[in-house]
Amino acid sequence: MTYAVKEIFLTVQGEGVRAGTVSVFLRFAGCNLWSGLEKDRASAICKFCDTDFVKTDGENGGKYSAAKLSEKVRSLWQGQGDMVGDPWVVCTGGEPLLQLDTPLIDAIHACGFKIAVETNGTIAAPNGIDWLCVSPKANAELVQISGDELKLVFPQDENIPSDFTHLNFTNFCLQPRDDSYLGTEKKATHSDAAFQYCLENPIWRLSVQTHKSIGVP
Repeated sequence: MTYAVKEIFLTVQGEGVRAGTVSVFLRFAGCNLWSGLEKDRASAICKFCDTDFVKTDGENGGKYSAAKLSEKVRSLWQGQGDMVGDPWVVCTGGEPLLQLDTPLIDAIHACGFKIAVETNGTIAAPNGIDWLCVSPKANAELVQISGDELKLVFPQDENIPSDFTHLNFTNFCLQPRDDSYLGTEKKATHSDAAFQYCLENPIWRLSVQTHKSIGVP
């Protein structure tokens, strides 16, 4: 199989339970809830995505075999030949589970990495993932109902936090919605609302997008 990749880069995880962890980000091209084109946003199932996952023209983007892709991930890890630290790769998108499969999971593991996945939960996850983060989207059926982390963008009219706490997740995170794509600044209001909700419902942890605050990918 050939994997279509938007970009691959070394960074620090900026949000969720694993925030602050140095990781190689592997962003797959394509999504099943939005084309990624602004002309289609209004009619998309997911309307508030803030990520460019169209085409394969980003940093280290391209089409790879499992072997070549795992080698590229390996080459970007800080320390390279020494494999110092605790190597993680974060598979994201778009929707990574449209492409991530057992051969690629095995190839990445063989290079010494643990695998984290950030998915919209509409596709069942394959075995072998070391950290699974599901971010439900409005009007999209949630198929993956267990994992390490459920990260809900807040607020959503259609998705209420209390609708998810019965599911089999270890951690529940509430992340303020970023409406900057609308050209208006509502994030402060959303942040206040998420903060207050977590105070009143402490099963939820507040997830702040620290990478945006410090201006890194």
